[in-house]
Amino acid sequence: MSAALNPSSLLHPQLTRRTAVQAGAIGLLGLSMAQQRSVQASEGQGAAATGTAKSCVYIFLSGGLAQQDSFDLKPHAPSEIRGEFQPIATRTPGIEICEHLPRLAERSNDWAVVRSLTHPTNDHTLGHYFMLTGRSVKSVGFTGDRKPRPSDWPSIASTVGDALPSRNNLPPSIVLPERLVHWSGGVIPGNYGGLMGHQRDPFFIEASPYGDPMWRGAYPEYTFPNQTKKPPQSPDARTYRAPQLTLSPGLTRGRLDARMSLLQDLDEQRRELEESVAVKKYDQQCEAVISLLADQKIRSAFDVTSADDATLRRYGRNSFGWSMLMAFRLVSAGVNIVQVNLGNNETWDTHGDAFYRLKEKLFPPTDRALSAFMDDLKETGQLDSTLVVMGSEFGRTPKLSTLKESYTGAGRDHWGAVQSVFFAGGGIRGGTVIGSSDKNAAYPASNPQTPENMAATIYSALGIPRTAYWLDDVKRPHHLYNGEPIAGLL
Repeated sequence: MSAALNPSSLLHPQLTRRTAVQAGAIGLLGLSMAQQRSVQASEGQGAAATGTAKSCVYIFLSGGLAQQDSFDLKPHAPSEIRGEFQPIATRTPGIEICEHLPRLAERSNDWAVVRSLTHPTNDHTLGHYFMLTGRSVKSVGFTGDRKPRPSDWPSIASTVGDALPSRNNLPPSIVLPERLVHWSGGVIPGNYGGLMGHQRDPFFIEASPYGDPMWRGAYPEYTFPNQTKKPPQSPDARTYRAPQLTLSPGLTRGRLDARMSLLQDLDEQRRELEESVAVKKYDQQCEAVISLLADQKIRSAFDVTSADDATLRRYGRNSFGWSMLMAFRLVSAGVNIVQVNLGNNETWDTHGDAFYRLKEKLFPPTDRALSAFMDDLKETGQLDSTLVVMGSEFGRTPKLSTLKESYTGAGRDHWGAVQSVFFAGGGIRGGTVIGSSDKNAAYPASNPQTPENMAATIYSALGIPRTAYWLDDVKRPHHLYNGEPIAGLL
């Protein structure tokens, strides 16, 4: 491993007396081991890395964004392919996008789009896996049964979180506002530490409760039923709320202060005990959790629904707007990578009534929230140091179809052969289009890219050396880079 990573931090050192004392201290704070994070720190100097970004926000549109209805319209294709939307000019000459993304069109000089990303599956679960891990091959043991396994590839969030040193004692990787859970109840794999170990799972912020899975969209303003002809009998009752990161039951702030004082006493008593790598790791874990519990700035970062009226108008008073606002506050506080799931349970799976849903329910909150997020990054001087990536598990089929038993209007089915992926900030060359799809938006026509190339672009932008690797539980090395960064973006 290059010096930008810490190979010893991935091993399993022997338990020492001091480690045992500190393990008990977790209980003193009223925290469970599931809440701990193995926060890594860089030591020494590694191979040259030119990336300038400090943070990454990976926006994931679960379900599959239609490339030909968003960033790669085909106005001259037959009607059964081009659909209902018209392209509009952006601020960048020669670049056109969907008419229902006007705010992003005004900001095109700050973003780029790759129109030729491809991978070999049309399956939701495997598509998620490819795009969340940056690997377009199955790992050994992957079955697609919506059960994360220790043999899975680690997620991009876990990989970045482990590779970069934490800042301000915060968890280096966070996923919000919820885990990706399928309507059947299965948990989508690819979002966890996998072969890296569960201790490198991202820190999950559960701000969006799991209600009736047949409701989709950016509630409460932009909610809609999964199937138009079979709507749920009860209304969408989800309520976005700040995560409960305060304290365990019965543990008040005064008692927390008392226990922290007790920990200080224990520290004094164990000064003569041996030092070890495990002790240092625990110290960092403990500091990260205490920061989340006690730092008012961090706690306020989660309370996005109580933001001032002007901010909420800009971002939108809905789950998409609140999530992007939380992401802005977290990267501003020093979190290295934040994955924002805009819509759980395959919200963007537009098999039917696609144009109504995109126009009225999905594009408006996305266009507003993402534009406000980019504006805030730019105005605070953080756009150049924050990489923004937005993608889905796949694109949509070229030809329209109608599932008459479920929907009144036409839609598109799953299509892994090509999709458009959005990039901004973090050294990205704004006003740029990379690659192209064919006349029907069916296959790459030029410069095809893969999930491996997308992941490599993220790692490169963040300054992670090309020689970096990590060790699994049996000390086998795994390279972070499994492809080349996308040429022309950085």
